[in-house]
Amino acid sequence: MVACQSSVLYAERVGMAVKLLMTWDIVEGREQEYFEFVIREFVPGMQRLGIKPTEAWYTTYGRRPQILTGGMTDNLQVMQKALSTDDWQHLHDKLLEFVTNFDLKVIRATGGFQL
Repeated sequence: MVACQSSVLYAERVGMAVKLLMTWDIVEGREQEYFEFVIREFVPGMQRLGIKPTEAWYTTYGRRPQILTGGMTDNLQVMQKALSTDDWQHLHDKLLEFVTNFDLKVIRATGGFQL
């Protein structure tokens, strides 16, 4: 589930912070349920797992994923542990009830906007 990129491997060696980037599109007609789930369950669940939310972007125009969101951990080991839990699997599975085109990657956190 964790992207194998050279910057992530470098972050692992030096114990640098990593960022989880996720993108998706909201299923048409499920917007209200989606937003309620994200506010009440998804974000608090990520925080319980030790992933600190950093941003959420909503695309209103263009051919890009509708949502881009991110969260950070202090190092790759913490992120890998969080993403391997049953709690994460439950959050992920429930999110997929409301979204399509889900994508996830873990990258070295460099600050600012990242893709």
